[in-house]
Amino acid sequence: PRRTSIRRRRLSSGINAEYGGDFDELEGETRPGAPQKSIEGWIIFVTNVHIEATENDIFDKFSEYGEIKNLNANLDRRTGYLKGYVCIEYEQYNEARLAVEQANNENFLGQELKVDWAFVRPGKKATSSKRKERRRGRSPSPDTD
Repeated sequence: PRRTSIRRRRLSSGINAEYGGDFDELEGETRPGAPQKSIEGWIIFVTNVHIEATENDIFDKFSEYGEIKNLNANLDRRTGYLKGYVCIEYEQYNEARLAVEQANNENFLGQELKVDWAFVRPGKKATSSKRKERRRGRSPSPDTD
């Protein structure tokens, strides 16, 4: 007999049937790499945040896109400054999507923010052609003169 992986058996028999219950499916698109809702809401990850930014600065900036449910800004223990990244949770998908689309690459306190989804569907995501081109080439060898 042919062996099948546990995952394949789960998918073919249905995970709900295997575990004997009905489970809620999280909201979101089903394509690989699509945004995925966490249990509580839609979480975005903001990087390249200026270290001297305050939670109030960030809250004011991102509340332009919708009602913020939760904001997590980690501080460096030694300096007391922001570590440079923030997690922001929105209740509604459209609010989080708007924040990702409009705040990404936007100047905030002299630095260009990078904003993306904290959770995405597993699987291979389409990569840009630039990324593919970079992977094909080799790093230049150091001069041996």
